[in-house]
Amino acid sequence: MITQDDDALDDGALDDDRARLDVARIHGWLASSYWSPGIARDVVERAIAGSHCLGAYRDGAQIGFARAITDHATFAWIADVWIDEAARGQGLGQRMVGWFVDHPAFSGIRRFALVTADAHGVYAKQGFAPLMRPGRYMERLSPQGAALLEAAS
Repeated sequence: MITQDDDALDDGALDDDRARLDVARIHGWLASSYWSPGIARDVVERAIAGSHCLGAYRDGAQIGFARAITDHATFAWIADVWIDEAARGQGLGQRMVGWFVDHPAFSGIRRFALVTADAHGVYAKQGFAPLMRPGRYMERLSPQGAALLEAAS
């Protein structure tokens, strides 16, 4: 467990303790997102179980979530960055991504990756840029994943 106290969050912290995660709240956030509309709770639970998760907390309540799918050695994919609507616009999403990028537990990782439709400026501040070699990247989508992407177009 890696905790970072932060006065900017009042009594809160960025904390990767899974026991603190409010899974019901996270599920609600992700089910309402553009990237995973209607996602099932059991899928969110499996995603959390297979990831290094980070929560942001204020006044005892979870106000943010992000996760990294990583081997903790060479690669990390940042996913599901979500800030509660009431806490948006305060730099919390950027700080959460920065937690992964800057934390000693993630040192040595050669490539962090993520996908966003609307927060390029936020992530650019953390050093993210368009793919250097996009022609080398491939993906395999499930029929459901392809349908989600087509619907979002």
